[in-house]
Amino acid sequence: MAGLLSLSRVIDAINTFLGKSVSWLLLAAVLISAVNATTRKLFNLSSNAWLEAQWYLFSAAFLIAAAWTLLSSEHVKVDLVYGQLPRRAQLWIEILGTIFFLLPFCLITIYLSWPIVVSKFVSGEISNNTGGLLLWPVWALIPAGFGLLALQGLSELIKRIAILKGDFPDAIALADAEAQTL
Repeated sequence: MAGLLSLSRVIDAINTFLGKSVSWLLLAAVLISAVNATTRKLFNLSSNAWLEAQWYLFSAAFLIAAAWTLLSSEHVKVDLVYGQLPRRAQLWIEILGTIFFLLPFCLITIYLSWPIVVSKFVSGEISNNTGGLLLWPVWALIPAGFGLLALQGLSELIKRIAILKGDFPDAIALADAEAQTL
């Protein structure tokens, strides 16, 4: 289990670094949007490439940071029932959800999107918009983002199993116990 927990820490570190790094792309997208809007209004100059760059930057931030969001437990959960269950049952729900839903969804998405990425790369396809950008880089974000999400799912799976075995501290249970003592 120690080796798997080491792997989990490496995955967590990679996704934390990437998540924090790509969050800056949102600032770049906002700045590009502001400059593009300003030049369009003041000088009647605009470019579809700048508009597409905004979309690409937002897509990169969204797809690459999805794994960091999972690591941070910030994904939306419908916990009407889940929140009322004992912690052990919650851990089992997370384990089974990861095995039967998250990981297959990520792997199927990678499998289905990869041929499109290769096709767009080989053909050098560009956007239909005048002055548009190459399409393969933004399409490549799909398998990359879902690959990172699958890796983070594996990391979370390792941690949940380790918690059940008593080999890893349960931060949620510790926080709940601390809240009850206050």
